Amino acid sequence: MLPRILETEVMDTAAEAADYDQMDHSQVNRVFASDFLALCHVSAPGGSDWTVLDVGTGTAQIPIEICRRQAEMKIVGVDLAAHMLELGRQNVVRAGLTDRITLQQIDAKALPFPTGTFAAVVSNSIIHHIPEPRSAFREMVRVLRPGGVLFVRDLLRPDDLETLDRLVATYAGDSNDHQRQMFRDSLHAALTLAEVRDLLRDAGLPQEAACQTTDRHWTIALAGSC
Repeated sequence: MLPRILETEVMDTAAEAADYDQMDHSQVNRVFASDFLALCHVSAPGGSDWTVLDVGTGTAQIPIEICRRQAEMKIVGVDLAAHMLELGRQNVVRAGLTDRITLQQIDAKALPFPTGTFAAVVSNSIIHHIPEPRSAFREMVRVLRPGGVLFVRDLLRPDDLETLDRLVATYAGDSNDHQRQMFRDSLHAALTLAEVRDLLRDAGLPQEAACQTTDRHWTIALAGSC
C-alpha cells in the first residue's frame, strides 16, 4: 500500500483555482448529484426545510448541479480557499442561482453552525486535503440534523504506483501538466477504505456505510440513521 503523502490543505492561488475549475468534472458531478438525491426522499427530516451544507465546495460546481435538479433545496457551500470561492460565486451568478446557493469562507474543521442545523451534509473531495480528517468529519456529523442525509465522496488511495500512474493517465491524460500533478498529488493524499471506516467508527456510525464506488472513489452514504 502506498504511504499517504499530504498535499497542501488549501488550494488558494488563482492558478490552482482556475486550473481546477477548468478541469472536466461534469460526469463526476452528475453522478455525485444523482447518488445524493437518490438518498433524499420526498420530505426532509424534521420538516420541509431542505437546507444542505456542502463542505469543501470549491468552485460550487456540485451545488449548481444539485440545485438544477431539485428546486426545493438551498445550499450553503463552505471552503477555505478564497480564489476558489471567487470563481464559485461567478459560477453561481452565471447559473442564476444566487437566491439558493450561498458561499462562505469557513474552515471545515471548525464549522460555526449550531448542532443539527442541516437536513443534509455533502462533501466531495475535501477529506484528502485535510492532514487529520477526523475533526472535519466529526463537524459534518455534528451539524447534521438527526435523521438527516450524510453523503461524502472522495478519492481512494491506490495500492501502488503502477495503479496511480494508470489512474492519472486514464482520467487526466488530456489535462495540462499542472492539472495532472494536482490529480496525482490528490491520489497520494487520499485515504484507504480502512481509514475511512475508522472515521465512521470513531464518529459512532456504521462502518459498512463506506464503500468503494469506482476505481478511484470511496463513498459514505447514510440516510435516516445519523
